[in-house]
Amino acid sequence: MTNINSFTITEKALAWSVHLFTSSGLVAGFMAILAVQAHDWRTCMFWLIICLIIDGIDGTFARMFRVKEVLPYMDGTTIDYVIDFATYAIIPAYMFYEAQLVPESWNLVCTSIILLVSALYYGKTGMVSNDLYFVGFPVLWNMVVFYMIFIYDFSPIINAFFILFFAILHFVPIKFVYPSQGQRFRWLTIGVSVVFILMLLLAVYFYPIQYDWITILATICMVYYGVMAVYNTWLE
Repeated sequence: MTNINSFTITEKALAWSVHLFTSSGLVAGFMAILAVQAHDWRTCMFWLIICLIIDGIDGTFARMFRVKEVLPYMDGTTIDYVIDFATYAIIPAYMFYEAQLVPESWNLVCTSIILLVSALYYGKTGMVSNDLYFVGFPVLWNMVVFYMIFIYDFSPIINAFFILFFAILHFVPIKFVYPSQGQRFRWLTIGVSVVFILMLLLAVYFYPIQYDWITILATICMVYYGVMAVYNTWLE
């Protein structure tokens, strides 16, 4: 076993910088809360996209700088879970509630469903399979709310249906891709994910104007993830 005292100050500083980078997602999340308070959906989603990017690349830096070896007494996974729950569940739920995307009498009920199923999903064992897939629809309510506000103009009733649909899907044993982890079609998935993030940024930038080509590309990305879930679960 490597003695942690054998690592240089530079190695330790780099390892700490990765944890700080991960933790910065919480600061971005707080900025999103301030934007929701002002009903500024563009700014809120911008900060949530920043959170998504941080979460997507911090693991690469952690492996690059051998964070687990250099700082074995720090658990980056726990830090990640705290931030993810805030930015993928709590803040999107607040945004959903304030945007009033469902009938008023259902607003608090649907918001509560988002929070409750997210907590239960994080509490279950086997959230990620041995072959590195999310089991059940992962806690990605930021993306659900994004599509409701920036991509589609569904009726409040349809929005309520989708909240129930994705809530149930949390507990259906379907394998959803984990873009940053190894699996079949990894590079294709990464490519689609890059296009998806670009569509996020463009949709937010042009909001409230909605361009058909952005809607089409965002829909194609969503369909890809759905098709891969079916393939990985039943056809692989």
